[in-house]
Amino acid sequence: MNSRPPRPLSVAELDLAAPDGPVLSFRPAPGGPEVGAGDVYALVRLRGRPAATVVGTVPDGEDPAGVLAALARERLARPATLSDAERLAGAAAETRAEAGAAAPPRTSVVVATRERPEQLARALDSLLAQDHPDFEVVVVDNAPRTADTRDLVARKYADRVRYVREDVPGLAAAHNAGVAAVRSEVIAFTDDDVVADPHWLTALAGPFAVDPGLGCVTGLILPARLATPAQVLLESHGGFAKGFAPRLYDPARPPADEPLFPFTAGSFGSGANMAFRAEALRRAGGFDPATGTGTPAKGGDDLYAFVAVLDAGHRLRYTPDALVWHHHRETWQDLRNQAYGYGAGLTAYLTATLIRRPALLPALLARVPRGLAHARAVTAERGTAHGDGVPGEHGTRYHPWPASLSRLERRGMLYGPVGYLKARLSTGAPR
Repeated sequence: MNSRPPRPLSVAELDLAAPDGPVLSFRPAPGGPEVGAGDVYALVRLRGRPAATVVGTVPDGEDPAGVLAALARERLARPATLSDAERLAGAAAETRAEAGAAAPPRTSVVVATRERPEQLARALDSLLAQDHPDFEVVVVDNAPRTADTRDLVARKYADRVRYVREDVPGLAAAHNAGVAAVRSEVIAFTDDDVVADPHWLTALAGPFAVDPGLGCVTGLILPARLATPAQVLLESHGGFAKGFAPRLYDPARPPADEPLFPFTAGSFGSGANMAFRAEALRRAGGFDPATGTGTPAKGGDDLYAFVAVLDAGHRLRYTPDALVWHHHRETWQDLRNQAYGYGAGLTAYLTATLIRRPALLPALLARVPRGLAHARAVTAERGTAHGDGVPGEHGTRYHPWPASLSRLERRGMLYGPVGYLKARLSTGAPR
């Protein structure tokens, strides 16, 4: 096993006409440098639709598009496994649904931010370029120390972006302020460190027009950069991606392959790419303000909302067509903080669920033995991202998840309930 730091990869997009077809386009990830020789991580699209990722090494003097296209064709031509069959069936069902769907409903996009105007501007530029026919963008400035965010919105995005200020710190409080400020049928949420694909919002909001029982939709999150060891290591062991298989989670028909359902909410999606039917989210009580980044709980706001909506009887859908590119944190300390936050957010959200939804306690207790085994497995390996083309192994190097980060995640899990209770006391009873 090689313990040397991972070397960086370029990130690119490759679009093919068919699994064995010609290259339609090849380009770097949004805002990234041109792709040349070296290790490359590429999103493979089939006529624009995300289908897989591949990792390859482009030799000096070789055409990057040709090298990666050959890898992509090989990946897509492999004999179908059960997951591949499910993916294809899901994609077919998704296509049939979209073919008969009306235009996506009016949607509000809420972006919570705090003192990161440069990143926010990059995100807003991509959000304002969406192909959705009827949407608005709302920036929630969370516990600001300066006027930088307000000034940015007023100076560069006047009449195109609404500004809301929320002085209570925490991501959930900011999201609740966004929910209170909008009247659209669908509310989408993303972060200030993403670049949204132009079709993102249409793909994320469109399913609500097809399925009246749908309460939440989540989408695909891929790395915008893999330039540092911390970024490569995070993506090597799961990142934020949930794969390329469309999936429907229905509380009336619990998935047979997820015995911990609905408590493994991390498998449903992530807060950087999610949308809710506004009525369903409000009836479920919104986000718990004692969870999330910026509170002692350190996370779990998105997970709590997923389970709350499912517990209210609504369905949740994951669609890989709704794509955002995420700028992972760059340093080792960032990764340490993230590992601890993952653990804390997980148990903080479970604590929030039991306190605010005590009727779920018997179901959770019945799953405790499997849940403990799941927690040990997750912190030991951090998982691997779905499908091929994940940079856990590229060139001749394999990147194990360090034991020190596993320990941090477990410490975070022990702290999470305490952090949640601290946050709850500091914010008062959830509103």
